Amino acid sequence: MKLLIIEDDATTGAYIARGLREEGHVVDLVGDGKDGLIAATSNSYDVVILDRMLPGVDGLTVLKTMRGAGNKTPVLLLTALGEVGDRIEGLHAGADDYLAKPFVFGELSARVAALARRPQALEAEVVLRAGDLEMNLISRKVTRGGVEIDLLPREFALLEHLLRRKGRVQTRTMLLENVWDIGFDPGTNVVETHISRLRAKVDKPFDRDLIETVRGAGYRIAG
Repeated sequence: MKLLIIEDDATTGAYIARGLREEGHVVDLVGDGKDGLIAATSNSYDVVILDRMLPGVDGLTVLKTMRGAGNKTPVLLLTALGEVGDRIEGLHAGADDYLAKPFVFGELSARVAALARRPQALEAEVVLRAGDLEMNLISRKVTRGGVEIDLLPREFALLEHLLRRKGRVQTRTMLLENVWDIGFDPGTNVVETHISRLRAKVDKPFDRDLIETVRGAGYRIAG
């Protein structure tokens, strides 16, 4: 996953970043609210880890500004404030989850993974696009370069999931949970089989491949 950490304490920030990078994630670390807000709104992240108590622009202001701008990236709020009212305030500001300091890295990692798997509240859209590929959600018609593509229901659902998260890597687990509604690994290659079938229809007849495999991570659809 691609993650953003906004944490002014250098020791804590380095500790979190190191652990997440060791797990194979791509991590950006910034030390104040102003730079954090710029990073969060100008880049695409799977999860933002946000400290509440930041100098200058505080964490709640960063969070409220993100949500006000329509940024729906999942946010894990870190707080040294243990009062229930403070936690509620953070959740009302738009946080998806919170974690009180001090914390165990394993819990932070698990919460980040859970947020990345959680379906986001996606805006109602009629047409989804990636390059010359278009999906009309009302007519359920898919075209590429003006050529209509006939998809089976599960193929349509898989492509819709990828299009809604264009440019973001979707792991096998995410696809199983969101497309097949399976919360465990069934021990089959159902994801790989459907990706292959989808590629045969969406990519193979055309000059450029849109569905990408990110080795060791999952799949994404290019813009």
